[in-house]
Amino acid sequence: MSGPLGPVGRDGWGRPGTAGTGEARGAAGATVGSLPRLRLSLRLNNDLPPSQFLEIATAAEEAGFDQLWVSHDLLLRSAPVLLAAAARETSRIKLGAGVLNPYSAHPVELAMHAATLQELSGGRALLGIGAGAAGLLGAAGVPRPEPLARTRAALASCRAMLGAAPSAAGPRPGPASTEAAASGRAPAAEARLAIPLPVPVPVYLGAMGPRMLELAGELADGALALLYPPEHYPLARSQVLLGAERAGRSPGELDLPACVWVSVDEDRAAAEAALADKLAFFGQELSPYLLARAGMRPEDFAPAKGALEGGDRSRARSLVTPAMLRLGIAGTPEEVASRCAGLVLGGAAHLSFGPPLGPDPLRAVGTLSRQVVPLLEEAVAAWRAQPAGSSPGEMR
Repeated sequence: MSGPLGPVGRDGWGRPGTAGTGEARGAAGATVGSLPRLRLSLRLNNDLPPSQFLEIATAAEEAGFDQLWVSHDLLLRSAPVLLAAAARETSRIKLGAGVLNPYSAHPVELAMHAATLQELSGGRALLGIGAGAAGLLGAAGVPRPEPLARTRAALASCRAMLGAAPSAAGPRPGPASTEAAASGRAPAAEARLAIPLPVPVPVYLGAMGPRMLELAGELADGALALLYPPEHYPLARSQVLLGAERAGRSPGELDLPACVWVSVDEDRAAAEAALADKLAFFGQELSPYLLARAGMRPEDFAPAKGALEGGDRSRARSLVTPAMLRLGIAGTPEEVASRCAGLVLGGAAHLSFGPPLGPDPLRAVGTLSRQVVPLLEEAVAAWRAQPAGSSPGEMR
């Protein structure tokens, strides 16, 4: 990896004596997985003005990030349009819509967006598909029936249309259900894009629950496994790999980024306030499964959401508890690097930093690349220098 990230991507995060194999050793001295070159990506919300989005996109490329994703929440800005603009302003970084849903647009249209971006960007397109948040879709008047079946059908269809080998794409889907067929939302089994695709477009599945994560392992090129809290990564990864194993796929076929919400600033309080805003707005849409594992429920975020919608941002922030803040990573560069080091030592070979990133998202891109990543690198190196019986955990 080039840019201010320096040695990231060159040393394989190898412990002394592993000669770049990136082999990590667990508490009992056993090999717990290979840690290849660490990849880094950014995820942004589609509420950003286009000029600000493009400024961050170019900064991310200059900083050496591998991927840039933007959400496609309804009633905000169009992710495909933002990415088309970013394709003209960048030359290396990969660009992904994360995620498009198969309800507000037909899967054929999703494939069209990705194929056109692939042409426009010179082969840098990524497509993220997901069922979407029921509350956000509902606010736009879009129903969300049969999320697993509809997402499975869209995923298989889009992968086939975007160049995946037939065996990798899975069987061509027929109608996802009687309801989907009647509404015209089911992908057509014979659909083929009339667009040249010399290089297939990788298709990722955005997921939080076990069944969606297993589906990602079965059919997708990667999983955007949203982690609330970040320490959920090992279980999420195991659920993806279970789906891959059942489908006879190799883990090496899949990109499994650890997708976390990050807010970084030299001022810890400012970083926490930015993350509190995000949690107040979106907390009710988080997976009940993940929240239950953290001892919470979606309705726990209702008071903060109500205060935010009533215009009282200060009260909304005060209603976001320290435990809620732990669903993401907020703090100084040292504190953010500390928790991220645990992810890498737990097997993550790709870290995906999601919004809010910080009180100033553009400044946060530089902070992540120039401060957090080197600190993370030092923390990982320090652990690798310890005896094999040491436990990774959260670096202190």
